Amino acid sequence: MKLRQILLVLSLLAFLSTSTGGYLYYSSLKVSALKTAERQAVARVEMLKRNLSGSLSENSRPVKTLASMSALRQRIALDSIETRAAANGILDLFKATLDVDVCYLLDVTGKTIATSNRNAPDSFLGKNFSFRPYYKEAFHNPPVAYMALGVTSGKRGVYYSYPVFHPGENTPCGFTVIKASIELIEKELGLSFDEIVLIIDPNGIVFISNRQDWLYHAVWKLTDRELHRIAESRQFGTGPWPWIGFEMKSTKYVVDGQGREYRMHTADIDNYPGWSIIHLKSLKAIAESVSAPLIRITAPIVITLCILIGIAVSVLYRKASDEIIKRKSVEKALRKSEERYRSLYLNTPAMLHSIDSNGILVSVSDHWVEMLGYSRDEIIGKNLTDFFTEKSRCYAENVAFPNFFKAGYCKNVTYQFIKKDGGTIDILLSAIAVRDEKGHIVRTLAVSVDVTERNRALKALQQTKEKLSRYSRDLERQVKKQTREITSIIKYTPAVVYIKDKKGCYSLVNSRYEEIFNVRNDDVQGKTDYEILPDVVADQFRVNDLNVLKKKKPIQIEERIPQQDGIHTYFSVKFPIYDESGATSGVCGISTDITAVKKSQEQLRCLSASIIASQEKERSAIARELHDELGQVLTALRMELVWLLERLKNSDPKLAKRALTMCRLIDKNIEDVRGMAIRLRPGVLDDLGLVDALEWYTSDFEKRTKITCFFAHGAIPEIGNPIATAAYRITQEALTNVARHSGANRVDVNLFYQNDLLRLSVKDNGSGFDAAIMTELEGLGLAGMKERASLVGGMFKIRTRQQKGTHIVFKVPVK
Repeated sequence: MKLRQILLVLSLLAFLSTSTGGYLYYSSLKVSALKTAERQAVARVEMLKRNLSGSLSENSRPVKTLASMSALRQRIALDSIETRAAANGILDLFKATLDVDVCYLLDVTGKTIATSNRNAPDSFLGKNFSFRPYYKEAFHNPPVAYMALGVTSGKRGVYYSYPVFHPGENTPCGFTVIKASIELIEKELGLSFDEIVLIIDPNGIVFISNRQDWLYHAVWKLTDRELHRIAESRQFGTGPWPWIGFEMKSTKYVVDGQGREYRMHTADIDNYPGWSIIHLKSLKAIAESVSAPLIRITAPIVITLCILIGIAVSVLYRKASDEIIKRKSVEKALRKSEERYRSLYLNTPAMLHSIDSNGILVSVSDHWVEMLGYSRDEIIGKNLTDFFTEKSRCYAENVAFPNFFKAGYCKNVTYQFIKKDGGTIDILLSAIAVRDEKGHIVRTLAVSVDVTERNRALKALQQTKEKLSRYSRDLERQVKKQTREITSIIKYTPAVVYIKDKKGCYSLVNSRYEEIFNVRNDDVQGKTDYEILPDVVADQFRVNDLNVLKKKKPIQIEERIPQQDGIHTYFSVKFPIYDESGATSGVCGISTDITAVKKSQEQLRCLSASIIASQEKERSAIARELHDELGQVLTALRMELVWLLERLKNSDPKLAKRALTMCRLIDKNIEDVRGMAIRLRPGVLDDLGLVDALEWYTSDFEKRTKITCFFAHGAIPEIGNPIATAAYRITQEALTNVARHSGANRVDVNLFYQNDLLRLSVKDNGSGFDAAIMTELEGLGLAGMKERASLVGGMFKIRTRQQKGTHIVFKVPVK
């Protein structure tokens, strides 16, 4: 608290010193400003006096000149139009030349007989001004200057008068008068608003001032008699003339009605007896002229100094407070730290102990006691080595302790403690020495870490490593074995095997690849198909590789590769290869030469086509024989029976009935033979074409099976016999299967032609079937349809599901 009081007293002393110095400096400046204002006021009054005297006397000579004009004398002597016009012209000329308010002429009685404002609303032509002093005094002391308020115009002015004399006479016959505006004189005086200037008459009435609200006011308080005299003179109108409120405080100072003090200077006006100039300057304004610049200049400095002093004091105060608080905080923290250290030492979940220079235990933590199973009384005062195993005790006494007391620390020393129950624990001990002022070790602080479980884990880990090593060696042997097997397969397989990256660069080819393309594996590493193979083959390979990379799934394709003995066809399986992150890294291809198989298939296809053609030819021949020979025989036999029937009707009715039955049997046989011939080879197919043949067959199918059959077709061009026969036989076989197996009650047959493609479809609403479990015998019909479609270059598809019907589609290009 003493430090804070000292800082506060220093701050107050600094503030008082600054304030006292500022006040003394201000006082000296104020005295100097008053003296300066005094000199300026005196000079100002003298200047106003000279300017006002000059302004008030500037028309004294012109009025004398005006009085000497003969036209004015003639106007006084004779009132005629000519004399009035001449006099008015002279007056107008002088008014315009002198820039005055008005020029006019009075006769000897004071009556206005000519004036320059004769035509103005405020004209005073014919009025008598004998009461004016400028009329009265002009008889005795010309020229006369007189300041007053105009009776008619109500405007302030300076009146200049001079008597008019007839030649050779000394008595005035009239008077000329010039009235000049006071406003012009005020402008010429150059009155400013930082001062108050009053022009007063002998009674103290303000006639000219820069304070317009004080005009016609009395500077000093007037008596009733003085006010009556002013009213009779009519010099300043009819009044009233209120008192401004000034009172003399001394010869140089006055006070207004509101208590404001003014410095006053006065001066008399030449040629105007009793008239004077009063110059007033407010003492407050004088003081402000000193204080305002002083404040403007010194205020920032004083404020800055005060702020700096305040900041300095505040900083010092804060630092002192911070130091005091910090010291108290440190002391408090030290006490807490000591308490926390004791609590931490005793309650920490670590084995802490301290021994003296003789190895005697002086303190142990609760965890140390808990781990060994002893009570604290059984431990304190005992030698630390009493709790070691024999091996650890020997090592501690002969090696560890001497090194520790020499170096002052030890780290990660391995010991074994004996627990109270006879068990042992493995520990790692680290310790530091506590020294006295002389540097002698007086006690130690040691931390023991129980590593029993860690040692067990290390032992188990070592055993695991050995097992892992054996497993790794076994796995390595298996990998090598599988690698040899895979290498042997790749090397000796008759298929072509290769691996490429995503860019199409080879990373592996087998011996079969080397043999076919006459290259070596080392030579193709990092190369693309375009660097090894002809462009046609390379394009084929690259397109298929990109297809695999795009779809990210295996594909099966046939690739044609030219070799020395001709073009070979390969059945290729290509699939993507993935890296450890699951991203596609390349393509593997396995290609098998199926050239011989393709040739065998082609031979079988040719044989099948020949067999089918022979079948169709044989069917056609059988159909013709049935129709031409057997049909004719049956027809002839029927004709004979009809003739016999006609003969037996009357002679032997019973035999006639028997003949009628035979006729009916022959008719049925004729119908059956005709149907067999048509089914073997319908003549309508050869004579009218496929559409009519299918239309006849579907109608016949519906008639025979009672299954509703709809046939729809579009515009079909002329079709060659092989395609027409294939389409007819496929329809025939499909409808036969519908009648035998489907259990359908409706079947749709559609035949359309579009974009050079003939499309035949047969769809029923029957039970459908599972193609996977169909017997070999049941599948012969489907195989025959596929074979017929293949022989004419067409495509055959079948879609079926159990209880969902069957849909057969045959497509073949037709040009």
